[in-house]
Amino acid sequence: MTGIILSGGENSRMGENKAFIVIDGERLIDRILKIFNDLFEEIIVVTNSPLDYLDLDVTLVTDIYPGKKALGGIYTGLFYATGSHAFVAACDMPCLNPRFIAWMMEQAPAYDIVVPETPDGLEPLHAIYAKSCLPHMKRRIIQDKLKITGFYKGLKCLTIPSSIQKPFDPESRMFLNVNTGDDLARLNARKTENLLDRQNQIC
Repeated sequence: MTGIILSGGENSRMGENKAFIVIDGERLIDRILKIFNDLFEEIIVVTNSPLDYLDLDVTLVTDIYPGKKALGGIYTGLFYATGSHAFVAACDMPCLNPRFIAWMMEQAPAYDIVVPETPDGLEPLHAIYAKSCLPHMKRRIIQDKLKITGFYKGLKCLTIPSSIQKPFDPESRMFLNVNTGDDLARLNARKTENLLDRQNQIC
């Protein structure tokens, strides 16, 4: 399976590239790559500024359909992936849980989509997509209908309820992202020993 990191956002609320924000002395992109390197043989970073990522040992790709937001990024990463399925995560998620991702990977062969569901809805930027999704994504992109979950209808989708997520993530942190300066301040305020829990997750 391929691991895809989406790093092509506008960063308008942060004012800087979120992938390079430093939390506890480490860039967000490097924190994510530590997990991905243990899980995936192939790692793709989707970015429209590839020169900024030349220090990383990853495959760098740019949007096939520019300006199509996260859906366009997912499509691009999945298009270039060599495996039948790919796990997708945004570059601003510092609390990814490798054990939960591995569990998702075990379920993936039987489905087109594997996606967690929380009380706030689905988490399409922490999900697994099969290559079979590509034509459905492309149709929505061409129509400029860019809601990620809009192409899910008619595909074989496994939604993972909170009851399954809880043992992996009792404090409900693995979907947190850093969108604002306040988010960053709260994360940096935590001590390192509080960021590492018994489940060996990053936060």
